[in-house]
Amino acid sequence: MAGLFLDAVERAQLADLLDELGPQAPTLLTPWTTRDLAAHLALRENDPLAGPGLVLPGAWNRFAERRQAALASNDFTALVATIRSGPPPGFFRIGWVRRVPNLLEFFVHHEDVRRANARAPRSTEPAMDRALWHGLTRAPWLLARRLRGAGLELQWAGTTNTVRARRGQPSAHVTGPPGELLLYMFGRKDAAHVEVSGPTAAVQSVQRARLGM
Repeated sequence: MAGLFLDAVERAQLADLLDELGPQAPTLLTPWTTRDLAAHLALRENDPLAGPGLVLPGAWNRFAERRQAALASNDFTALVATIRSGPPPGFFRIGWVRRVPNLLEFFVHHEDVRRANARAPRSTEPAMDRALWHGLTRAPWLLARRLRGAGLELQWAGTTNTVRARRGQPSAHVTGPPGELLLYMFGRKDAAHVEVSGPTAAVQSVQRARLGM
């Protein structure tokens, strides 16, 4: 994978899986199907007017949802081809965007499809693990911003690498490989293979919290 943006690896593998499964396969984002997810990814990169509404609340978000629903009615094969073709000229081709938000986006959505269709967790390459950990540690507080009543620390399993996602006491500790921690912090708690430890009150607060964007 040397010399290759790792988001391109996830993009290509996800596109292959979408082609394999077709438009009606489930995802972890119930009630979204693979068609809905493909429309989401295509809109995110190719609709500069509606794209920001995917992460913004209110009227802009409702506008983005309408545009995404309209896009989902398009030919599925064409949607997947749009995703596979790579980021269009502009913002999504900037290096840091590809290394952090785009990589995390495509990794998480790749797993949204894989794990909803009985695919086992992957053994990722060391370079991918390092890239995912780097991305996760850029702003973990953003993903944990809705957590109340507890602190939260993340640890890359088998290493001494840790990052505090939320200050506070009592504090919970979540341990796992970078990809699994990423899924957990993006709200895929039931699918993530992690260990949550610490005082009971802290663990319960983390388990109740709505993590993610």
